[in-house]
Amino acid sequence: MAAGGARPSLSEQAWLETAQTFIRETLCPVGEEPNVQLQEMVIDCVKTTWLSRGQDQGFTLPLSYSFVSVRDLRTHQRLPCCSHLSWSSSSYQAWAQEAGPDGDPLPRERLLLLGTLTDLSGALDQEGRDGILCVKDNTGLLGCELLDLDLSWLGHLFLFPSWCYLPPAKWNSSREGHLELWAAPVPVFPLTISPGPATPVPVLYPEIASRLLRHRNKVRDVRRNLAGKLVRLSALVNSPTKTYFVLFLGGSSPGVSPVPILVQVPAQLVWHRVLRPGQSYVLTELRVSKIHGHHHCVWTTSPSSHVALLKPECVRELELELEPEGPLLEAGDKPPPVPSDSRDTNERQGLVQDSKLLSYVGTVTGVLNEPAGLYELDGQLALCLAYQPFHGFRRVVRPGVSLELSDVHLLQSVGGGTKRPVLATCLGSAVLVRGFSRQNPKIQLARQAHGASLYMQLLWERQLGLPLYLWVTRALEELACKLCPHVLRHRQFLQHSSPGNPNLGLQLLAPTLDALALPCPCSPMRNAHKEILEEPHQCPLQKYTRLRAPCAFPTLASLEKEGQAKAWDSFDPKALLPLTEASHLLSCQLNHRLAWSWLCLLPSAFQPTPVLVGVLVPSSHKGSLLLRDQSGSLSCLLLDKHSQPIADPQLIGCVVRAEKFQVIVERDVRSNFPSWRELSLSGFIQQQQARVYVQFFLADSLVVPVPRPVHRSSTSCRVPQTEPTGQDRPHQGQSRLFWLSHKEALMKRNFCIPPGASVVVPRPTLSFHVSGRWIGNTQRKEGTGWGPPEPKGDENQEQKVLLIFLGSSVRWFEFLHPGRVYRLVAPGPPIPALFQEGSSCGSQRPLELAGCTSCLTVRDEWTLEPGRSQDVPDVVDIKEALPESSISDILSDNLTDSLVSFPAEILSRTLCAPFPASLGRKPGSTGAARGCVKLTVALQMAARDCPLHLAIYIEEPHLPPPLGLLPGARVYFKQLEKRVSRSHNVYCRFRASTYVQVLSFPQETTISTPLPHIYLAELLQGRQAPFQATASCHIVSVFSLQLLWACAYCNRLCLQGKCTHQGPPCPSQTSVSQARVRLLVEDGTAEAVVTCRDHQVAQALGLQPPEWTALLEWVRGPGRVALHFTGPGAQLESSAGISDPLTHYLWTLCNSLSVLRPVKLSFELQRKPSKILPLEPPRLQRFHCGDSPLLTRVNPRLQLTCLSVQEPEPSGSLGTFASTP
Repeated sequence: MAAGGARPSLSEQAWLETAQTFIRETLCPVGEEPNVQLQEMVIDCVKTTWLSRGQDQGFTLPLSYSFVSVRDLRTHQRLPCCSHLSWSSSSYQAWAQEAGPDGDPLPRERLLLLGTLTDLSGALDQEGRDGILCVKDNTGLLGCELLDLDLSWLGHLFLFPSWCYLPPAKWNSSREGHLELWAAPVPVFPLTISPGPATPVPVLYPEIASRLLRHRNKVRDVRRNLAGKLVRLSALVNSPTKTYFVLFLGGSSPGVSPVPILVQVPAQLVWHRVLRPGQSYVLTELRVSKIHGHHHCVWTTSPSSHVALLKPECVRELELELEPEGPLLEAGDKPPPVPSDSRDTNERQGLVQDSKLLSYVGTVTGVLNEPAGLYELDGQLALCLAYQPFHGFRRVVRPGVSLELSDVHLLQSVGGGTKRPVLATCLGSAVLVRGFSRQNPKIQLARQAHGASLYMQLLWERQLGLPLYLWVTRALEELACKLCPHVLRHRQFLQHSSPGNPNLGLQLLAPTLDALALPCPCSPMRNAHKEILEEPHQCPLQKYTRLRAPCAFPTLASLEKEGQAKAWDSFDPKALLPLTEASHLLSCQLNHRLAWSWLCLLPSAFQPTPVLVGVLVPSSHKGSLLLRDQSGSLSCLLLDKHSQPIADPQLIGCVVRAEKFQVIVERDVRSNFPSWRELSLSGFIQQQQARVYVQFFLADSLVVPVPRPVHRSSTSCRVPQTEPTGQDRPHQGQSRLFWLSHKEALMKRNFCIPPGASVVVPRPTLSFHVSGRWIGNTQRKEGTGWGPPEPKGDENQEQKVLLIFLGSSVRWFEFLHPGRVYRLVAPGPPIPALFQEGSSCGSQRPLELAGCTSCLTVRDEWTLEPGRSQDVPDVVDIKEALPESSISDILSDNLTDSLVSFPAEILSRTLCAPFPASLGRKPGSTGAARGCVKLTVALQMAARDCPLHLAIYIEEPHLPPPLGLLPGARVYFKQLEKRVSRSHNVYCRFRASTYVQVLSFPQETTISTPLPHIYLAELLQGRQAPFQATASCHIVSVFSLQLLWACAYCNRLCLQGKCTHQGPPCPSQTSVSQARVRLLVEDGTAEAVVTCRDHQVAQALGLQPPEWTALLEWVRGPGRVALHFTGPGAQLESSAGISDPLTHYLWTLCNSLSVLRPVKLSFELQRKPSKILPLEPPRLQRFHCGDSPLLTRVNPRLQLTCLSVQEPEPSGSLGTFASTP
């Protein structure tokens, strides 16, 4: 409307008509005639507020503003917004800049909001009785927050000139937005100011009121008025029966105890929004009452009570005559004894700290965990609001809001992953909003919106202290990041736990919380009255102990990364190869010894201690099991219990939690170290890779089924559900039981091309075969079970079958084991003779070799189930024991049956050069050889007291070896190929039919077992003799000695330190020393020829390290010295003349008593005791005793390889050499 009383323009007329329509539909009482006065008063109120800004620009009406109802806000306003009627654009810009450099200010909308301000005190539902404020019109009501409330405003119609609306978040289950009223509302009708009392109100001050609590019987039915300064205000407590809060009035004297006043009348709960600590108030019509089930007496309000600011001129003190002293409690009332904690020993008392009570005013600068009530204050402090109900208050607290905290606890150094000090509110604390946030709320992620009820359940039922509560919230966040939405949606993962629907997060945390001996859910709840009223103050925040995080739930990717980092940090070539051994190795030998190593990391190696959590899934690309979370996957090796592999495919998709596990890091290093002298230089390492996996026992783990299928990525395997859900139609399918007798190795194989197929040459496919026999015939699905088997054609025919697993069906590899019964399930409509294919191999020759009558390729969509004992007929002979070859079969010279099976413990694993092409690869192959893995295993046979050592070689296409083949592990090998070396030693090799099953993992602590101490004659017992042992014997003579320096690169002789290679010079001019000596030893029972090498030669010659080093440097000049002692008297044959000083010295040394002496010899047999090379019979030998010749039978000399030579223990007992009296 133009100034000067001009007629309204068309735009103003349209605006006025819209305003009148809005007022009539939204603000006028329903069912009554339009109120013209109301319309005029509303328009005048809007006009006055609009003109108050002083920049109307010639318009008396806010034509750019439109009216909005509560319903319009709730249904149409999807984004947060603010509206400031009395603000200019420059004022809004200045206001928006205060949102901060990182904050996005609330966008401005030009909306006019009117409504009645109410607290819904007359509502009958629980939500309406907790003091909530609402803006109400004919279209609905909307919750609101107001900074400074005047109780006289309730029930009146207002224009709200400055406000913001926050719609419900995407994940908000209540779907309710709310208003924040920035400025005082403008009344449409003038408010009536109530006159003060005609006469001063008689009041009691806290000094007298506190004494009256001691004389409850005298004032039982008397109502009094109390006046005083508000010194403390509790939180608004929602109990199962009622909602209430407690305020405390203090007096002028500091020695007077504050007087508690309980407010629980529904219409008075809104007082909690009005009261401000530090202000003085008058409360009327109060009475003394005793809290039910508690010994406290308090003042309580009545329905006729009122509250007002204290004005000294309007009150007078009431004079009462009371006894000087009186009992605080009624007769018979005794305070309950304070429970003592037996854990409060002298040792713990030094660790318990007291929190500090204080008041604080600050600004929320971040949200740490909104559902858990954790925020950041002023960028330095953490704020925890979880210990008091704050459900309605949660929507207001966000970055930018200013808070005033009264009687809040300060806890420092709480631990549990929290480094900053924490301010925490209990039920006796008050949290007041001093300023709303100017920032536009950020979009909430699902994990940031759910879980409030779960956190409250944990806090109240488990009675968690703050340090542990902070750790629990952090742990649940870690678990949610790991598993959501891969396993469950965030809403499901963080939902409230109930007996019939346990929460997955709580199930994963329960073992840790139970180990901390925390209260169980049946323990008594927190006592709110005691926490608020009792002096001295007691609450869960009063005392605390710094928490060392009990565990963590890292992502699998971070665990793998940290494991690799620890493995490479600890990789030290000098530590892997002792100097005494490395100094004699050629360059190729040195690099082969460093090519593979491993590290076992226990949970104690990480800080904090990790707990392994992931979803168990199989891999069709590797054939192994994987643990998967949101960060990725990690290979794993599982055993159900000792010596038992897992065989239940229904474990797929379950969440596994393991506290006891081993992180295995296999290090593959490609290096070109010239010699041992350069081991400290990392530049010679050309390439390094690591294979990381975990291994643990399923019996020591927690397995939790999930209620729905696991989401799979494009790279993961497809796992069909074996159990239909309630929404699925009745499952159709057919199945057949089979007993598995043998499983072959997982490797890449070629398959026959069917006639008419593509001419493109197919690549080898990862696959494996299993052989066994059918049990019964095909069964069809009937309800939740399986019907009877279909009739078979020939009852007496044994139905042996070869099953081929390739493609996606490779995922079943880790669940199939010999000796077990499985059910092969084909979903979908029944197909006749589905499991009775004659042959899928294209040729009958593989079937004949496997002894099977039919071959069947397992389809990708087929699944496996474990066979139940009740499904197997009694007439079927099921053998579950794994076959084992006897010691005679393993060591016999019969190579027609060259396949052997046995359990063994792996002693060592090394990388060696590959076998010749005729043995391992096709001639002319141009592919680079990946080497060969050698396993040295110990076979513990029943007929032997000592284990037999055997070498097993693994080469292409079985590389890399299966998981778990580590030193210290016990493994069952089936159908290894037995071979005999040129030195007549038995060894084994992997082949396509080899089956490997890990029986036990390496021990966490290695216990070295000493070698058995024997007589040499015991080695003549053949297969009963130990492979390695110790004997106390005497060095009789030296047969030969050789010392030389060889080129570390080409192994040719070095003269004066230079390689003698005739041709292009070697890349390395480094030389290494090599030594070899053959000794004759005896212990009175037998003789043996012992071969010692390198550093063992120094031990045999009795030389100290400086002497040995000097001798080798002496040999460097000629490059090589070789001595052979033959015939009686140890005649010398030398590569140099006898007059040579070096030769003369060695000859003298080898014939001296410093060499020919008693020693303690540790050795191993050069040949394994076997039937391949039978022992020589005893021979006749002539001896001379003085002049008398003696003829006796002498056993053949044993051939031994030295492990170590030690000096005998200097004790009184001479062992073998002791003489008898």
